[in-house]
Amino acid sequence: MFDFLASIYPWVKSLHVMAVLSWMAGLFYLPRLYVYHAERGEGAGEPAQSFAIMEDKLLRLIMNPAMIVAWICGLALVLTPGIVDWTMIWPWIKAAGVLGMTWFHMWLAGQRRALAEGRGLPGRRYRLMNEVPTLLMVGIVLAVIVKF
Repeated sequence: MFDFLASIYPWVKSLHVMAVLSWMAGLFYLPRLYVYHAERGEGAGEPAQSFAIMEDKLLRLIMNPAMIVAWICGLALVLTPGIVDWTMIWPWIKAAGVLGMTWFHMWLAGQRRALAEGRGLPGRRYRLMNEVPTLLMVGIVLAVIVKF
């Protein structure tokens, strides 16, 4: 099996990068939609309905599948012989960052439900939370590229 993973490594890595890009785009955009929803989407009519539809489709149709593919490909890369040296610090930093991204994704899913039920957070709070994926991304990219 490990020989098979080594033979398809460039394909798995390519798919992993594409999935991560899609996932990150959603992680950057969904909190911004929440800001608009919290500040301009009051009431049951428009624009609240439009925000709810956009939020739901972004999460279910783009972010969830992208996260799943990123995880599957990432685990396949970790299992490929010679790719990860667990005696170094960088894979542990990346793993922590990926777990942080996954937690943030799940937090966003919970906030989508909260907004749909009319109990979301203020727009300012979503603005602050919008910085979380950026900080995690910086840590992950530096760890993977610099390999400290």
